[in-house]
Amino acid sequence: MILYLHGFRSSPQSFKARLLAERMQQLGRAAEYLCPQLPASPAVAIALARDCIQDCDPADLTLIGSSLGGYYATWLAEQLGCRAVLLNPAVKPPRDLEKYVGVSTQYHSDEPFEFKREYIDELRALQIEQITRPERYFLIAATGDEVLDWQEMVGHYPQARQQVIQGSDHGISEFAEYADAVLAFCGIAIDPASTAGA
Repeated sequence: MILYLHGFRSSPQSFKARLLAERMQQLGRAAEYLCPQLPASPAVAIALARDCIQDCDPADLTLIGSSLGGYYATWLAEQLGCRAVLLNPAVKPPRDLEKYVGVSTQYHSDEPFEFKREYIDELRALQIEQITRPERYFLIAATGDEVLDWQEMVGHYPQARQQVIQGSDHGISEFAEYADAVLAFCGIAIDPASTAGA
């Protein structure tokens, strides 16, 4: 099972989430991929994520987290002992999201939502100072990320598998080039013939 956790102001309509959903569909494994719409409250988002995977064996579960979703995925992976793929993950969101307290809009719908001040404390409660068992983690970080510091990401996941992309951007525009490597890390067998034209 793969649970994709999107970033702040994002949704299941994000480019990377849709691309992975389509890839899993091509592989005949769409039922093993979930990407829920996460609420603004970090505590409620974590509760929703846990509900989605409550029946999963951690050995068969991989979390994929993008940006703020990477922060959530790290906390959940440490609690559950499962694998996690981190795509330009937020490392210090209590600091970085302080300026977004108030009403924001979602990227894909322009729907307004409120990011409350107490959510900063909820984020602090999810801080993982140091990961354990780095072999469970796969970090993809872009040096051209215009939102977050890729060096902070690399420093936060020492000894984990790391793919540092020179250039690119926060959304990892060329993510299609890395999708199969991500799915392979998740334990999804990829038939080379199925990658033709992907």
